[in-house]
Amino acid sequence: MSSKILVALRIQASPEAVFDAFVDDIALWWRPNPLFSFTPRSPGVMAFEGDRLVERLASGKVFDVGEVRVWERGARLVFGWRQASFAPGVETEVEVRFEGVEGATRVTVEHRGWDAVPADSVARHGFPNAVFLHRHGEWWRTLLAGLATRANSRQLGAAGKGEA
Repeated sequence: MSSKILVALRIQASPEAVFDAFVDDIALWWRPNPLFSFTPRSPGVMAFEGDRLVERLASGKVFDVGEVRVWERGARLVFGWRQASFAPGVETEVEVRFEGVEGATRVTVEHRGWDAVPADSVARHGFPNAVFLHRHGEWWRTLLAGLATRANSRQLGAAGKGEA
């Protein structure tokens, strides 16, 4: 069995607009959480750069969060996820699905592979597995709420320019 987080939110925007907000505007809606920071020097600025998700730190250093594995605009995005405290070769995976539903988009985040991160890893903060997954899931819900605000803003801006 794989330890995973599964959260979903309906956003009042098209799948393409939500996908674009997710990847193009991640620096605007992403909210760092000190429990789940990528490095001890976080937070930085999140960005998709080429085939990677990175965090650009204030020092100018770049932390490679993970490789983009699937990029299907308006439908699906899959990328690796690791924190600096993970053992070499250990990572989790995030899959984001964008599904059109009744004029809106259901965004589903599945963050899987946490069973690869040992229970005593500093990344888990000593939480039992169920508590850790719950807390991390709460953070993903907060992130999706920020994404919703950004996607709605993008869509309203496009409508104001006659692009909707």
